[in-house]
Amino acid sequence: MAESGGSEVSDGLKTFGVVLKVLRDEACLTQEEFAERVGYSVHYVAKIEQGKRFPPTDLVSRVGEVLGTTAARVLTEAAKSLTRRAGLASWFRHWAGIEEEAGTLYAYECRVVPGLLQPESYIRAVFERRLPLLTQEQIEYQTKARLDRQRLLAKNPTTEFGFVIEQALLERGLGGTAVSRELIDRLLTEGARRNVEIQIMPLVQEDHYGFEGPMYLAETRDHKWVGYFEGHENSFLVTEPKQSSAMLQRYGKLRSQALSCQASRSLLEQMRGAL
Repeated sequence: MAESGGSEVSDGLKTFGVVLKVLRDEACLTQEEFAERVGYSVHYVAKIEQGKRFPPTDLVSRVGEVLGTTAARVLTEAAKSLTRRAGLASWFRHWAGIEEEAGTLYAYECRVVPGLLQPESYIRAVFERRLPLLTQEQIEYQTKARLDRQRLLAKNPTTEFGFVIEQALLERGLGGTAVSRELIDRLLTEGARRNVEIQIMPLVQEDHYGFEGPMYLAETRDHKWVGYFEGHENSFLVTEPKQSSAMLQRYGKLRSQALSCQASRSLLEQMRGAL
């Protein structure tokens, strides 16, 4: 999953954040007071004001309830700069915000190990093979962004994280043996958290529901399910209940077909010992 975006999106996010901060200041509300009234965490509001997070779709309506219709109209105009450039960066920024607030996060991957579980060496191996080629500066920027995202696992101990990962990704040896060792060590470490479940999908599985590709699911604060998936140079956020329900059903099937957490850990330990 990619964190980078074009300057047009970044500038739009910064503008939106400044406008939101000004509106909040005009209402004489602290970040803590404002966050409580709109129903988001202080950390999330701070990230939006700093231009580091894509605002949720319902933020404008919530601002209208707290600050009034005029503030909502101003923020709506500021939000237009965020929709002019549709695509991977804008949708991912939105998804990153959903990740931070989610009570449950599920992922199924058959292309690369989920970003939240990647050690730094694996992250660099992925970005070094991205086409068109990235500059070293871009690699450093994206690596840092991904490592920053990974703090979610420790920061949100009550969030349930579930990962189903194809065994083929671990057998591939992306980046070489040393990277594979660090990757498996990382999976074993994160899988030991009581709120993290890591399941490996075996190489041979005749009854397999993952043929439609990787997917990510999040349960929001108001207990709605949102889906996210990526293709080549594009990505999609799924908010329609019927579609997100279908994704949740597929994920449930995949969990039942993958190895149990205990069996997955045993397999990881065997693979680690063979390296």
